[in-house]
Amino acid sequence: MPHSPQEKKKVLARVKRIRGQCDALERALEAGADCGPVLQQIAAIRGAVNGLMSEVMEAHLREEFGQPAASEAQRAARVAEMSGLIRSYLK
Repeated sequence: MPHSPQEKKKVLARVKRIRGQCDALERALEAGADCGPVLQQIAAIRGAVNGLMSEVMEAHLREEFGQPAASEAQRAARVAEMSGLIRSYLK
């Protein structure tokens, strides 16, 4: 989660853009739009969500790994958490 006010504002702006894209997709589907533009909109939404995920993950990495771990157990826990996040991101 972004912690600084600037990062939070930036992430929330991305979410609002994604919401707008989803609303536009919904309207296109309700209107019976052609498949090409619908697929293009879906691809744009996927790209926007991937960008959001990347930004939040980067902020999390900076937060978690910006300071040395207090112990080997903490280091292992941090690595395990990030490995799980990356695995879920790549699915």
